[in-house]
Amino acid sequence: MGLSIALIEPRIPPNTGNIARMCAATDTALHLIEPLGFGLDDAQLRRAGLDYWDEVDLWVHPHWRGFRHVVSRERCLYFSSHGTRSYLNAPFSPNSVLVFGSETDGMPRRILDKHPDEIFRIPMGPAVRSLNLATAAGIVLYEAIRQMAVPIDRARPDPPHSSANLSAQHGNEP
Repeated sequence: MGLSIALIEPRIPPNTGNIARMCAATDTALHLIEPLGFGLDDAQLRRAGLDYWDEVDLWVHPHWRGFRHVVSRERCLYFSSHGTRSYLNAPFSPNSVLVFGSETDGMPRRILDKHPDEIFRIPMGPAVRSLNLATAAGIVLYEAIRQMAVPIDRARPDPPHSSANLSAQHGNEP
């Protein structure tokens, strides 16, 4: 059991597709909580996720209660512009579920009221109300990975033009 992202009633297919691609890149499970604002066969969703959909550990839940039946409350960390604590202080653990509200409605009020100590925000200037969902999910997921020092790039060799390889090609040790 590793990190997961949960999207409550996402509405914009390219956001969800981009998050799915990021989940494939980081071996992160993706939970979609219905109703969705699109079908899973939506062309924009598929295009944004490219050909990585087979790599995504995708869970679709018919409603919030269905999600809560599968995922324990203790694993959930909630992210909203209404949070008072910085995402940098979130207590990430290897089985955390990073929960985000929809693009149009944000985090449901019932969750904000019920879990005030588990609601975190990404700091931003006063001119901006909120960040794009895919951007926010990326910021939070990669911070969780960074804090826990989760290895992602296990099997990839250095690219041919990295500084280490250029030094080695010219007889210098990196």
